[in-house]
Amino acid sequence: MATGKDRRRQLAREHYERQMKVRAERQRRARRNAVIGTSTAVVVVVGGVVAAATLIDHEDPTPKQSPAAAVEEPKPYDPATGLCGYVAAEGSGQVKDVGMPPSKVSTAPATMRITTNLGAIDVKLETEKAPCTVNSFRYLASKDYFDDTKCHRMGTDFPILQCGDPLAKADGKNPTDGQGGPGYRFADENLAGAKYTRGVLAMANSGPNTNGSQFFIVFGDTTLPPSYTPFGTVTKGLEIVDKVAKKGVLAGGPGDGTGAPKQTVQIKDVTITGKS
Repeated sequence: MATGKDRRRQLAREHYERQMKVRAERQRRARRNAVIGTSTAVVVVVGGVVAAATLIDHEDPTPKQSPAAAVEEPKPYDPATGLCGYVAAEGSGQVKDVGMPPSKVSTAPATMRITTNLGAIDVKLETEKAPCTVNSFRYLASKDYFDDTKCHRMGTDFPILQCGDPLAKADGKNPTDGQGGPGYRFADENLAGAKYTRGVLAMANSGPNTNGSQFFIVFGDTTLPPSYTPFGTVTKGLEIVDKVAKKGVLAGGPGDGTGAPKQTVQIKDVTITGKS
């Protein structure tokens, strides 16, 4: 028989998924509007829809894609070349711009240390299964992107701690918490059979292939669908998250039992060791 706690967890999970879908739709609309606006301007300069279409058809007789379909999508890891594709994240919200990661990546073993105000959290990274994700984190860490940022969301019945928004205030009062990113996105990875059990480190996103810098640490078993790139496992320091969870969350959250943690979790530094 399902308990009240089970029901709360289910509601929290469903709310989280709805939020991700809303953010995804918002980003799709922003990207589509940007492309349509640019296309319209080009047509005006050329001198009319008919003239523009005629010139394009003359040069390229292949069927044309719709403006929305013309948006560049990130390319997944290519084992033949060792390359990942990173693309600009149009309309992705607040941005801390540090440039774009290199496309050449390494699949050599690596570990990550997240140093917080409460202690260090060590992670074994899934470099072979999520090379584009690890490469992105390696790059962001080299740019001190995560330094002095706050983890902005935690659930008690929904056991995750979410971090990686460089502009989050994590005070329970800032409506834009969770909207920050690096201004680029990359493809989902390692989703086949993905499970989000205690200790898993995974990417937060706002829909398929919208990974940026936000991630979450699972400190209890969840039943999330395989939609969030798992890219590591905590090997040390998970008790830090447990202690924070016991303190609860601030009021002002989305109403699903999640919110900014009462105990501030501030990332001081992120370092990745291993061959690059």
